[in-house]
Amino acid sequence: MIVHAGLIAARREGAWRGVLIEGPSGAGKSDLMLRALQAGFRLAADDRVLLWTSGGRLFGRAPDTIAGLMEVRGVGVVRLDPLPLAEVALVVRPGTPERVPDPAFADILGLQVPLAVLGLGESSAPAKLSHALAAFDARAKRRI
Repeated sequence: MIVHAGLIAARREGAWRGVLIEGPSGAGKSDLMLRALQAGFRLAADDRVLLWTSGGRLFGRAPDTIAGLMEVRGVGVVRLDPLPLAEVALVVRPGTPERVPDPAFADILGLQVPLAVLGLGESSAPAKLSHALAAFDARAKRRI
């Protein structure tokens, strides 16, 4: 399944843990991804993500035609060294977050994946991604 989203990943306990960033065009997905890349995340896919399941886990990668490419508004399309794939450990959707949210999950290809709602344009959003991934990793203890 191909979705309109971005996929970045951070190294946690020896594995790349992916964040699938969803939202409509112009919502700030690529801008958040660009800021997260500066904070140590790696690009897996920009704009379109090919998703599949294996062993009860969700994985994603860029379609071959756009692998390693990222659209940077005001600059153009830039080439980056992408990860070939990442396990999707967290889904992020744009919105106004609750102060202390109840646990939420996105149902993707029949799997329940932790979900966070964030203001994508907030300067703290990349740090929030790191904290959300760390919280999930502590509970899941899974590796790819």
